[in-house]
Amino acid sequence: MTSPILERSSTLTLPTRTAPSRPAVPPELRIADNPAAAVLRAATRGPIFRDTAAQTTGLSIATVNRQVSALLTAGLLRERADLTASGAVGRPRVPFEVDTDAYTTLGVHIGATVTRIIAADLSGRILGGLEIATPQASQEAALTIIARSAKAFLDRLPRRRPLWTGLALAGRVDPASGVVDHPRLGWQAAPVAATFGAILDLPVSVAAHVEAMAAAELLLAPGEEERPGSSLYIYARETAGVAVTLHDRVHTPTNGPGSIAHLPTGSDVDCSCGRRGCLEATVGEAALLSRAVRAGIVPKREAPRRPVIADLYRAAESGSAPARSLLLERAEILGRTAALVRDMFNPDRVILGGQAFTGYRPGIDQVAKAFTQSTTLPPADLRISRFGSRVQEHAAAVTSLSVFYADPLSAMRRATRTTR
Repeated sequence: MTSPILERSSTLTLPTRTAPSRPAVPPELRIADNPAAAVLRAATRGPIFRDTAAQTTGLSIATVNRQVSALLTAGLLRERADLTASGAVGRPRVPFEVDTDAYTTLGVHIGATVTRIIAADLSGRILGGLEIATPQASQEAALTIIARSAKAFLDRLPRRRPLWTGLALAGRVDPASGVVDHPRLGWQAAPVAATFGAILDLPVSVAAHVEAMAAAELLLAPGEEERPGSSLYIYARETAGVAVTLHDRVHTPTNGPGSIAHLPTGSDVDCSCGRRGCLEATVGEAALLSRAVRAGIVPKREAPRRPVIADLYRAAESGSAPARSLLLERAEILGRTAALVRDMFNPDRVILGGQAFTGYRPGIDQVAKAFTQSTTLPPADLRISRFGSRVQEHAAAVTSLSVFYADPLSAMRRATRTTR
């Protein structure tokens, strides 16, 4: 299946905010154990028969039948009469699946420099999206611009009814209120959920983005066997962060996620905190590109064609030894840091996500080598995120879907109780 391509934004004339604000709904970054959630999750993997669903979920066939009936009535499932098992005695066996045509959810990942707006169906498949520069304006203006861009994007999907909005971003997120402190963007108590709820007139969930990325690994993996135990998710691109999954639940600390932004790396790069060698200041894309421009590895250009990190990758792939050296140095730092954090938590597996890991493919081997050389524990289950360069989009998608996956019937009632 071909992945949809993110579009670039264009100038848009948008309506003003008219709807009343909606309260935030905390995301559910976990695998729920209630019967309706278990049946819906089984159905996200494709058409399934009731008896197979009973075996998969461990529920009785009577319970599965009740949940399927309720989910069909709610419009979350549909039956596939065209796939009815032939030759069966008695009542025909008709499989069911998630309805992937009638509805959509809206996901928004607000990054330090780029914001991605995507639509997803109820199985978690991304249908398409829009990419805009994160507005460098006051928090109220920036949120309004992004929310109106999201509404304009949704209006281009008239055949699907939007159900929910999920936002993922860095900083400290209060999921109960949808308020965010984002030092990198200069936001303090930014009313993220209130702004999006008012403009889009949909329920809104807001999550810390690295926790949402960890949840995507947990919830958006159709066909993959669920694995018990713990996972450590390490993210790096412009920002750096970690999240921990314990027994099918992403750990969401009350005071917000921990930070690895200022872990020492041994480099001589100045950080805004006043120290040198902090992780984010060393491996972040903007900082790395700035070093490459100052060193003459990437040519300095003026607007509108300013250098981008892809210029550094292309230079390395074209045989530039300084470019390759700079990227492999970053990979080594990332590998050492991942080993340090792994040794602190000793999880069952370590997942690496973000373009700092995946943007330069030869660097992945260097990350693994540095990790292996630096960890003091036995060999680890180390892997790259299955979502590759699209981790931000899937973080947004899972934030918009998680409440459905935890309690689908309640979520559907809330989603359809709108003024639309």
